[in-house]
Amino acid sequence: MCRLMAYKGTPIIIDKLLYQPKNSLVNQSIHAREIEEPLNGDGFGVGWYVPDVNYEPITFVSVNPAWSNRNLRNLAPKIKTDCMIAHVRAASVGDVSESNCHPFQFKNMLMAHNGGVEDFTKIKRHLRHPLTDELYNWINGQTDSQHIFAFMLNELFKNHKSVSPEAIVDSFEITFRELKRLMKEHGITEAAYLNMVVTNGLFLVGTRYCTDSKEEPLTLYHSEGSRYVVEDGVTRMEAPEDDDQAVLVVSERLTDDPNWTMIPPNHFVIVEQTLNVRIRPIKA
Repeated sequence: MCRLMAYKGTPIIIDKLLYQPKNSLVNQSIHAREIEEPLNGDGFGVGWYVPDVNYEPITFVSVNPAWSNRNLRNLAPKIKTDCMIAHVRAASVGDVSESNCHPFQFKNMLMAHNGGVEDFTKIKRHLRHPLTDELYNWINGQTDSQHIFAFMLNELFKNHKSVSPEAIVDSFEITFRELKRLMKEHGITEAAYLNMVVTNGLFLVGTRYCTDSKEEPLTLYHSEGSRYVVEDGVTRMEAPEDDDQAVLVVSERLTDDPNWTMIPPNHFVIVEQTLNVRIRPIKA
């Protein structure tokens, strides 16, 4: 079912996010704590922004397990960014291939997904049908995740003149409603789990959602504060130094400290450009 992490805040060396916490994302690739299947070894991906160089993110994906990737281990202490998404994959829909590794990038936007849609092939063609030629041809993988992202982007660009947190929220609402309609129409009775996080490098929007309101969505937490610190594997948010601020959105708490807040079931978490955090219900 995968694990994901998103960070927005004062520029940070990504080693402090990927490796140093006791329950770091790399540790979750081999021993996730808060999901039935602890192994997420079917590849990984990291996407991060360097706005001084280019408004589009850099992405690094691999089919190798995160815990054994020498290149990631070498790069992580040398990359500094104010916004990133990282993901470790347990393959469900789609082969183990780089084209199916998250995060998915479309121009200046990134998306990662924790969850899945059972029997996705029953609705795959119908989900692709409304897409513009650009988005249709952009899809290069088999995953439900990339197709859902493409559909959401299609709604975003069709209905909104600019990309904002509210526009992303609106587009997710439409996407989730359409998914539920297609699932019902094509006899998919298993709930779809849709924990997703999207960013353009300026803000983040995350979802903790399940199409069956009687089922508990997969875990998703956020932590916010003035400054992100890791010491002896323990993460915490500290008092500010200058204008430091930071927000994390994660599938699993990186440590056992009490600074993590579970996103309520079927809610958005919105991290604005100012790093103000808002939680609002998903109405799909």
